[in-house]
Amino acid sequence: MGSATREALVASRKALGALAADDALAAGQQLFEAGRVIGESAQLRSMLADASVAATDKAALIDRLFVSLGSPARTLLAGMVALRWSHHDQLLAGIEEIGIRAVARSAPSGLSIEDEVFSFGAAVSSDPELELAVGSKLGSNAAKSALVTALLKGKASEQTLAIVNHLVQQPRGRRIGGLVRTAASIVADEAGLAVATVTSASPISTAQLDRLRTGLSKSYGRQLEVNLVVDPSIVGGIRVQVGDDVIDGSISTRINALRLTIAS
Repeated sequence: MGSATREALVASRKALGALAADDALAAGQQLFEAGRVIGESAQLRSMLADASVAATDKAALIDRLFVSLGSPARTLLAGMVALRWSHHDQLLAGIEEIGIRAVARSAPSGLSIEDEVFSFGAAVSSDPELELAVGSKLGSNAAKSALVTALLKGKASEQTLAIVNHLVQQPRGRRIGGLVRTAASIVADEAGLAVATVTSASPISTAQLDRLRTGLSKSYGRQLEVNLVVDPSIVGGIRVQVGDDVIDGSISTRINALRLTIAS
């Protein structure tokens, strides 16, 4: 991520702070819709991320193209395209992030969206046919949306449904595991938390997870949510990922490292 994008994200998150709670869900969903429209046009992406184009011209274009958006979403989007981004794809990622954060802001107290999003991802990743259905480039967005709605309606919050619906329609080259990790991390960060993804060869007891959560939270200086992935292929040990940090103590990794050492 370039420095321009980092600064643009900081400014966009600050602008999001002015969004009223009652407007948050609709604004987030509308940002998702706008992001998908922008994502379908390389010319539009390039123009909106072009620093040489005046911010007033970009805002006017947003007003013309997205008349169906409510004022809160249109204001956020116009503010984002007025900023400088390192690359047009990072503008697209920024629109998605602010959309996720807006949706997260609408969640009632006690609702853990990151857990719901992660659970969906785990369920899909464990079913090859389902993963193909939601991840295939050949499937239409309408079909993917209908499948996600059928899977989650009545079982997950409207916030989770909105986020997952968008992710499967605009994966941007990411597999479902990457999609849900990114989304869950953004949701947790918006709540002042962080997410640790723990991969183990076998289930871990609640007590062990609690001890691990306490230790990781102390190490990172902030409260962490822990999501567990059971993957027998790592043979033994555990693998922990917090953002870009990876602590890999799995036996499979040690074996691969040993093989490389022997082969060298």
